[in-house]
Amino acid sequence: MTVTGTERARELRRIAKTKFGWPQLHDEQLDAMDQVMAGHDVLAVMPTGAGKSAIYQVPALLLEGLTVVVSPLIALQHDQIEGLEDSAAPDAVALNSAQRGSERTDAWVAVRQGDAEYVFLSPEQLAKDELVGKLSKVGISLFVVDEAHCVSSWGHDFRPDYLRLGQVIERLGHPRVIALTATAALPVRRDIVARLGLRDHRSVIGSFDRPNLHLGVERFVDDRDKRDAVIARVRTLTADPATRRGLLYVASRKDTKFYADELARLGVRVAGYHAGMKAADRERAHQRFMADDVDVVVATSAFGMGIDKPDVRFVVHASVPDSLDTYYQQIGRAGRDGEPASIMLCYRPEDLNLQKFLTSSKPPEKPLSEVVHALDEHDEPVRPAQLDDEVDVSSAQRTRAVNLLQQAGVVTTTETGRLGYLDERSPEQAVEDALEVAEAHQRLIRSRIHMLRGYAETTGCRRQYLLGYFGQQLAGPCGNCDTCDAGTSGRPNPGSEKFPPNTPVRHEQWGRGVVMAVEQDRLVVLFDDMGYKTLSLSAIAERNLLTNDDTA
Repeated sequence: MTVTGTERARELRRIAKTKFGWPQLHDEQLDAMDQVMAGHDVLAVMPTGAGKSAIYQVPALLLEGLTVVVSPLIALQHDQIEGLEDSAAPDAVALNSAQRGSERTDAWVAVRQGDAEYVFLSPEQLAKDELVGKLSKVGISLFVVDEAHCVSSWGHDFRPDYLRLGQVIERLGHPRVIALTATAALPVRRDIVARLGLRDHRSVIGSFDRPNLHLGVERFVDDRDKRDAVIARVRTLTADPATRRGLLYVASRKDTKFYADELARLGVRVAGYHAGMKAADRERAHQRFMADDVDVVVATSAFGMGIDKPDVRFVVHASVPDSLDTYYQQIGRAGRDGEPASIMLCYRPEDLNLQKFLTSSKPPEKPLSEVVHALDEHDEPVRPAQLDDEVDVSSAQRTRAVNLLQQAGVVTTTETGRLGYLDERSPEQAVEDALEVAEAHQRLIRSRIHMLRGYAETTGCRRQYLLGYFGQQLAGPCGNCDTCDAGTSGRPNPGSEKFPPNTPVRHEQWGRGVVMAVEQDRLVVLFDDMGYKTLSLSAIAERNLLTNDDTA
């Protein structure tokens, strides 16, 4: 008997209410769940706090079999398991490196006996051939990839271990796949679909607009002046009980210590957080912030994934981050209770030079050549560990080389994780093709920095600019940013109707692209091979720079 969409929606709502205590589901949640139940793979892009976890938690109870959830941090796994324990849902277990042997044994017993509905794993765990083999024998109905943007080298939090997940999914018989992320611009979404191998998928994209966040940028010339202003702003915010709690993001570990020490000296309850700290110290800082024992965390980008504190009243950036993707995710940690929150970027144009330095990397010609020649000498696919003795480069360089060769279509990965060289191309041509992939990636990174500069320096509505980066449009100025306060924001030029947002276009030099945003006197276009470019409307008209691309 065919089940209608209306019947599926009714059953999904019933499970949500009786098992999880949720009186209603948001439209995006219900849409994504319904697509899963209809048999599709799903990519769900929804802001943090919008209830992405529900998208797999509810359908899991209506599908026969285990739900595997891939999550990058053990702390995230614990949080999600605790949330399930507070509901009437079946048991959830984790399999990770922090467990004792007895705990892993108990978890496997629960999985095999069908007592556990959900099993949480890190992508590193799924690199183990034996573990994937065990999972393939228990019957999996859903494969969930949390923080799915980590699979994209275009994304702001790329993790090479995520690249294996496509092969894992296929080895498990390609159960229905749900990819979840809070922030993904168009190229990230494309990468997620391609690298996870989503089939007949449906995308559910929530709104990126957070109208309760007041967006602002303060520009500086002198670094010392900027530092003084950052300290003064945070001290003022924390002195007011209504705006006391917040986050200060900085560019380096050194700055973490500087700002934390200066604020503590002024009597601010503050904790520092960066990736170089001991895990126990990072966890302590996290817990103290969640428990309101400190008011401010001074942190690098290492802090925040999975943080769900509703009453963060401000986010200040002492320097520009690496992209608007990162920026959006970090400022999205403020005002999750729907109440007003203040967002401020302290901007010095020279800081962008540091980001260019941090995000650029030397073309890995030597590692590529060594990996290609090593693989070319084997008649059969080899285990990655075999390359340790055959390739005279660091582990990080070897991993990057393999990733680039895979993206260039030169190296394939078998179901068991072995690497094979496709020798239709000579080793020299294979290296050249992989280097072109690396250069294309660098062009995309440079274009992200270009977009970040545009956000910081625009006199138009900042919210319109930010949403345009993600391919969403705001009809008029938002009225809740500094440029709207100053009266400089305006509406798009009427001459832009020829290329409305999401129009496929072609540029004679830069090739295919899609219009992402229309500003007062310019277009922002995302080109397939060049990344984001900002084009003057007058130049487009005078020189016929863009044409509609009917082949897209």
